[in-house]
Amino acid sequence: MTDFKQLLHNSFKSNETEEWLDIHFTRPVGLVFAMLWQRLGVRPNAVTLLSIVLGAAAGYMFYFTDLAHNLAGVALLVLANLCDSTDGQLARLTHQTSALGRALDGFSGELWFFCIYLALALRLDGQFMPYTDVEWGIWIWALAAVSGLICHSSQSSLSDYYRQIHLYFLQGNKELDSYRSQLAVYGQTPREAVVLRLYHYFYAHYCKRQEARTPAFQQFFALWQQAAAGPQGTAGTAAVREQFLRGSRRLIPYTNILTFNVRALVLYVTCLANFPWVYFFFEITVLHALYIYMHKQHEALCRRMSEQLTGQSRQ
Repeated sequence: MTDFKQLLHNSFKSNETEEWLDIHFTRPVGLVFAMLWQRLGVRPNAVTLLSIVLGAAAGYMFYFTDLAHNLAGVALLVLANLCDSTDGQLARLTHQTSALGRALDGFSGELWFFCIYLALALRLDGQFMPYTDVEWGIWIWALAAVSGLICHSSQSSLSDYYRQIHLYFLQGNKELDSYRSQLAVYGQTPREAVVLRLYHYFYAHYCKRQEARTPAFQQFFALWQQAAAGPQGTAGTAAVREQFLRGSRRLIPYTNILTFNVRALVLYVTCLANFPWVYFFFEITVLHALYIYMHKQHEALCRRMSEQLTGQSRQ
């Protein structure tokens, strides 16, 4: 039991960035499966591919309006999320982490929700809008496009970036992925490694979009790196680091809300109640309002930290 608890603790990125449901359900159950897969000799990438199949199957189930299919969709998406947790835990247990695994892992969640949004749009296409005799038609496709391509995409990518930033300042032993670093890796990857080259190319541009939306953080981070490289090193920026972490820590609950668990719970309820259009409106209104607030607060925090570092450099 002690070994299991230690392995479970080691599987957390940090207690500060893990959600309650993940700590008490997803991670422990995922670790049990990871230990089982390890004994059976299953590779992490195979588990990731299984999660993609399960997530796509969940989307198919949500196309139907009856309770049985929708309950199956809930079960399949829960299993897909467990596999998504398991593949990383298995990779660390077996020391089989790889860039290809990271690429598949990042792709899996996007593919789940693409299948789900497509299924919900097809499900509602021929139905009437609430309390009217007008069919959804093209409007549900427009709603799904705004919800998925604009809202979901920006919410999940920025939340992921803010978590990376928090872990960088919290742990101090890892690099913060950037457009330049990923582009450099892309350039150094042999041409015959086509999949890896594609991964680093697209991930570099993913990082570039994150950086473009966070100008205040980019300015603060440049000042931070400059100060940390100075005579006093990181010791001279310790107070700024702690102050930044206090501000960032208050925003972590928003990053958690904007990732998977809350989104999935709302999806389950709205599909089981046969009002899946409510999910799209929830994402466009409630979740995007939280996203805007989180973004503004984080940028304001970074501007304050930049002013503090600039003031220190003048003293």
